[in-house]
Amino acid sequence: MIQFENVTKKYLLGTTALSQASFQIEDNEFVFLVGPSGAGKTTILRLLLRDYLPTGGSITVDTMNISSKKFRQTEKLRRKIGFVFQDFKIIPEKNVFENIAISLRVLGKQPHDMRSKVNDVLKLVNLEGKEEVFPIQLSAGELQRVAIARAIIGDRDILLADEPTGNLDPKTTWEIIKIFHKLEGKKTIIIATHNTDIVNSLKKRVIVLKDGAIVKDVRKGGYDI
Repeated sequence: MIQFENVTKKYLLGTTALSQASFQIEDNEFVFLVGPSGAGKTTILRLLLRDYLPTGGSITVDTMNISSKKFRQTEKLRRKIGFVFQDFKIIPEKNVFENIAISLRVLGKQPHDMRSKVNDVLKLVNLEGKEEVFPIQLSAGELQRVAIARAIIGDRDILLADEPTGNLDPKTTWEIIKIFHKLEGKKTIIIATHNTDIVNSLKKRVIVLKDGAIVKDVRKGGYDI
């Protein structure tokens, strides 16, 4: 379970990125964060990764209060979380297998375990047979598939995605969303997006942000801001 209680994030120059945000996300729930640029969507994701600490309030992931300055289990937290970036963050000099296997090395997995696990996620994201291909040979949609595979490998419980279809054409966008749909009910999925078609079509839980505040939280909602 993820819980935000009156979470505020202010930056040094006084900008408020998030203001008194409170919500609870159950295990294996599928949630969209929507709102205009600067609304606070990415801030929420970064707070969950503990890239940022809140200025006020508390954040709990399972039984861990990750907002406490005394928290010393950041590595354990990040082993639970996979992150999908809009710009992929793929290492250009490494092939597909190596890009995905990085996550397993971080988790301390042994080399003999890696091949089968990488092959399994390649099947899930429809990239079978691409393990020796380098990023320069892949389309934008294929690169995002690699990024998703890297994020989900290692049985992570939570999948965060920041505008995962922002650089993709409509057809490829829906192919990527189908992958997230395959994972529904197996992981907690939180997607920050501007894509109205996706949000309106899937009818998942929608948390709407504006100027750093949560203005709406709707089960089976749409992109209504």
